[in-house]
Order: sequence, then C-alpha cells, then structure tokens
Amino acid sequence: MLPISLEFFPPKTAEGSEKLRVTRQQLYALKPEFCSVTYGAGGSTHAGTFTTVSEILAEGVDAASHFSCIGATRAKVCDQLAQLKAMGVKRIVALRGDLPSGYGMGGEFQYASDLVAYIRSECGSDFHIEVACYPEVHPQAKTPQSDMDAFVTKVRAGADSAITQYFYNADSYFRFVDEAARRGVTVPIVPGIMPITNSSQLLRFSDACGAEVPRWIRLRLQSYGDDAASIKAFGQEVVSDLCRRLVAAGVPGLHFYTMNQARATMDLCEALGRC
Repeated sequence: MLPISLEFFPPKTAEGSEKLRVTRQQLYALKPEFCSVTYGAGGSTHAGTFTTVSEILAEGVDAASHFSCIGATRAKVCDQLAQLKAMGVKRIVALRGDLPSGYGMGGEFQYASDLVAYIRSECGSDFHIEVACYPEVHPQAKTPQSDMDAFVTKVRAGADSAITQYFYNADSYFRFVDEAARRGVTVPIVPGIMPITNSSQLLRFSDACGAEVPRWIRLRLQSYGDDAASIKAFGQEVVSDLCRRLVAAGVPGLHFYTMNQARATMDLCEALGRC
C-alpha cells in the first residue's frame, strides 16, 4: 500500500489541542507512515511543536518534528536536537524557516543545507532527515536553476528524502523530479497534497507561498462565492484526480497538509481506495 504521511500545526489553545487529538484519532485509521508537526517563524511554536510531537509518539505513531534554523545558534540547535532524541524522535523535517516580522537575519545558519549538514555532523544517522522542495520554484528564488541548485545542495548535505510544496499541476512535479534525477538526486521526492475546502484561505496561502492555483481552478472557486458545499465537492474532484495521476505515475508516497482537519484527507484517501 502506498505510504502516506500527515502534517499538523501546533494548536494555540487548550480547545484546539483537544480538537486535534480527536482529529488525529480519526486520521490514524489511514495508518500513516508518520505525522509531522510544523514549526513557527523563528521557532515561535517550538514548545507547542515538541508537545504535539510527544503526544503523537505516545499515541503509538511515528512523529516528525519540523525544525527551522534561521536566527538560531549552533548551541541552541544542539540542545533541541538532544531534546528530540531524548523524546524518541527519529525523523526531522529540516527547514531554513522564516524569521518573525521585525527580526534581523542573525544566527549561525543561512540555509537549510547548513542545518542538514550540521545535524549529520552532530547526530550521524540518528535522524531521518526530510527537506522541502518546490516544483513551482521557491518564491524567493532568483531563478528556477538557483532553486534546483539549493535543493541538490540539501540532498548532498545528507537529506534522506524530500516533501514538496503543494501543487495542482502534476506536470510541474514530474518535471521537477526528472530534473533532480538528471542532477543525480536519488532520494524519494514525496508530493505534498493540499485538500481544497476553503477558497479564500487556499488562495491567500497560495499567493503567500508561491504555489500556483491554475486559472481554471481559481475561477471556478471564485464562481462558487460562499457556497461551501460546492467548493468542497469541486475541491474533492480536483485533488482526487491529481492524486490518482500521481499514484499511477509511481510516486513514493503522498504527504497530506491536513490543516488540523480530518474529513477532507479521509475523503481523498477513500477516493484512492486507501480506506
């Protein structure tokens, strides 16, 4: 069965934490390979991230902590890696990350590849290291070539696998994987899947992170206005078709950005015959 993984963000309230516990129990029926937990700008959700990771591990599921390095010192990173190891974490999603608004660059790491290399030098093979990649080009990259160069550098620094930013054009993923292979990349590149349940939220996220929402999808979503049922039905159709095409092409897995909700991801997996 095709491996899947699930991504959550750390809740900010006790109510949100309880809702996420219920969501996780529903999604565990999908038997995810692991669940990852995001890490806020400048490590701003560090405590919540580690708490959520610890809860997932206690629930008997492998958990991956996102880990961003921008603005961090080697001493701080070393301490946090030791904390994760003591918790029983075996997998890290190593990212450059973003600084909170108003902060200067600072820190001892400039790129995610620096973090990957540091984890490898300090921890050997203690962690499976995931990195991010962008089939439609990182929004801050100067050119597509420089973006691919950065990805290849992360892999050569010691990454075990990669998870993509979400996309709705499968060809962009296929082209990215083919180009990476030509550059000697052999690690699995797992497509990130974002369910469509809220058009305004999706368009806002996509504009911020550089993920393209094809014009025909954008116009259809806008045409539904506040009709939530139509948006969800259309989104289910679009993303199910995307996943089927990816699975048919032999992708190594699917990574679902759950937005701390269960229904949309479960519906997609059911459409793929995975439930």
